[in-house]
Formats: sequence, C-alpha cells, structure tokens
Amino acid sequence: MTQITTLSEFLKTANTQFQVYDMGRRVQHIDMMAFHQIEELHSPYPSPIQGHAQFAIVFWDASQQHYIWFIKLPLDERGLLSSAPRIQFIKMIIEALGRDPTQPLTEQQQEQMANHPFNFKPTQEKLAVFNALVRKQLSQKASPQYEFAYQYLSGQHPSEQWQNIGLQGIADVCIRNNELDHHNILVDGFDSWALEVQVAVCQCLEHLNIDEALALKLQAQLSMVDIAHKPYFLRGLASQPQLTQQAIAHLDEADLLAADMLISIAARNWSALKDEQTLTIYLEALAKQQQHFFNQIFADIVAIPLIRTQLLSQLRNPDRSAQLATAIGGLFKVTKG
Repeated sequence: MTQITTLSEFLKTANTQFQVYDMGRRVQHIDMMAFHQIEELHSPYPSPIQGHAQFAIVFWDASQQHYIWFIKLPLDERGLLSSAPRIQFIKMIIEALGRDPTQPLTEQQQEQMANHPFNFKPTQEKLAVFNALVRKQLSQKASPQYEFAYQYLSGQHPSEQWQNIGLQGIADVCIRNNELDHHNILVDGFDSWALEVQVAVCQCLEHLNIDEALALKLQAQLSMVDIAHKPYFLRGLASQPQLTQQAIAHLDEADLLAADMLISIAARNWSALKDEQTLTIYLEALAKQQQHFFNQIFADIVAIPLIRTQLLSQLRNPDRSAQLATAIGGLFKVTKG
C-alpha cells in the first residue's frame, strides 16, 4: 500500500465521505480545496491558536454511520502544519484499524481513535455551533432544543422564560440566519429578549457570517450594555470588519479597551485589524497593559496570516507613541532572551 501522508488520502482510502471544519478562532466549514492546500503545506492555516491548528472532521461510510474527530496539530514558524505530528497521527489511526483502512470501523476502534493524544475538547459554545452547522450541512433535523428556541426568539414565550431555552437550540436558529424567516426573527426580536439570551445569541453569531441589519442590532446593544457584557456583543460583529472598526474606535474614545476587550478582538475580531488605523488604536491600547500581556497577545495575533504583514510593519513605525515603542522594546528583549 502506498504510504499515506495526509488525512484526505487516509479518508479516501477508507472509502469514506467527509467534511472538514475549522475549530480554531471561529467555527467554520473549510472548503475541500482550501483544506487540501493546508494539508499539502501550500497554504498556512488561517486562524492559528497558540501555535496550533484545530480541526473537526466528520466522516461516514456506506452504512451512513457518522464519526467525528477533533484534531489539534502543531504549526511551524511559517504557520504550516508540522509534518511529523501529522504523519504520527495517521500512523496511529492505521495501527488502530489493523493497518487496513478499508475495513469497517468497529466501536472499539472508533473509541481508540477518539482518544488519541492530538484530541481536544471544544468549548460548549463552539460545540453547539458545530453541531448545528453539521446537522444543517448534512440535511439532518435540528436538535430537540430547536423548537422551543425558535418559539422563544420569535416572541411566542414571555421574555422571563429564558432559562428554559438551550444553547444548542439557539445555535440551531442562528445557523439558519441566512434564511428569511430566521433572519427576521433574529433582527425583529433581538431587543425584546432577556440579556442572557442576547449574550448566548452573540456567542453563536461570532462564528457566523451575518448581514448588516443584524450586525447593527448588536452594535447598538454594545453601546448600551454594561462593561462586563460588551465583549460578547463586540465578538458578535466578527464577520463585519467595518462595523467592528467603528466599535473599536468608539470603545477607544470611551477608554474602554481593557484587557478583556483586547482578548476578544484578538480571538474573534482580528480581521478588523487589517485596517491600519484600527490596528494602531489596538496596539496603543495593548501597550497600556502589562508587558507580559502585550507580549502574549502580540505573539498570538502576529501568527495570523491575514494581519501578519501589518503587525510586523508596526514594529518599526516611526509614528508610534513612546509607550508603544517601550512595549515593543520589551517584546524584543524577551525574543532575544
């Protein structure tokens, strides 16, 4: 048998169909061509977290039995998948299958493969969005929580009954935000929900692409809620870089770009930092934090391919403030050390 070096090769050899999802900064379906480019080391992984790529692979065979692997693989300094760990993972899978990837999976083999050292457990919020996304893409029924969530969000239950609504049901509704009836429910009902439900909706929408009408609802609420809840509404704007840029500017004017807000931007709203003015605002706010915090966040976001060039150019920007220059100097000291 020809040596198998990629997950795609393995899954095809095993006669399975499969879908791949990014479980890194945002839960997203990955186009197969894009995944091949990442696997073949032709493209960097787009949303690294602490030097790793995080994937979910859903696959099924002729029996229509679906399996899910959550895989966390290290990246090299260029943001490409490190070859050795990936090959090690594939070898482990083949050994678990008795070296014959074409044989049907037994329950014991599936359990053995699910508990590999490259496994990770997504957060509850990411799992809810992932489950909703997979069900929709595979044309499966939504979860049992969907019906009550739909009814609550459409105003069929009193606002105070929010404790009866499940996060999975909210994710099922949000995943369908591009369908007219669901979109109208989210836009028209947003202001009437309990704050706890608004927050849960934001935790789902931060992974999805939403239109301007829905984003404006989040932006308006962002300006009104207390400081503890603002990061949720900001993250909900993740797919709308221009509105995120406006929000960051307003937060900066109000001196509200504290540590939790800066973490939120790095985690979900990084695409807004593609704008030079917004990036400057962000770095200047970051420079007001402790040096170790500045170093940690900078190291995290400089690995993101979309904004890496802009961030590196800021290291030698002659127009930066003395405070930012000092923070960057502290970063270089650690790097040299």
